[in-house]
Amino acid sequence: MTTQPYYLKAGPLATRLNKVVGWLARHGVSIMGTTELSVRGRKSGKMLRLPVNLHQHDGDQYLVSARGHSQWVRNMRAAGGGELRVGRRVRTFTVEELPPAVAVPVLRSYLKRWGWEVNQYFKGVTAESSDEELLAAAPDHPVFRLTETR
Repeated sequence: MTTQPYYLKAGPLATRLNKVVGWLARHGVSIMGTTELSVRGRKSGKMLRLPVNLHQHDGDQYLVSARGHSQWVRNMRAAGGGELRVGRRVRTFTVEELPPAVAVPVLRSYLKRWGWEVNQYFKGVTAESSDEELLAAAPDHPVFRLTETR
């Protein structure tokens, strides 16, 4: 029996809130560092938009999927990159998905920065968890390193 990858779909309230936060970022208002991600849909081919928490760690930029193997993660894997927008500033990027062992320090710093918002999706794992606990959680929370292309 094959197990489905971890994915916690957003409920109606979170979906509405994401639309508001995305609209604000698109119009130049970033709430605590949020930005709007655009990634090409793997099936539709259309650019799909959603707000994300762009994360800085050791001089690099990352996208972390707190909710697991979501649709944007699957689209990102297929597209290999996308765009980030706050107001008129649009940055194009490519991505490299990190293997779980490499993702541990990024996940720890992400949870330190964004844990107040995302701890509920990490099944009890927090920034204070051991490396072993973070490594066990890492396969459920894809991490992408961004490289800006323009």
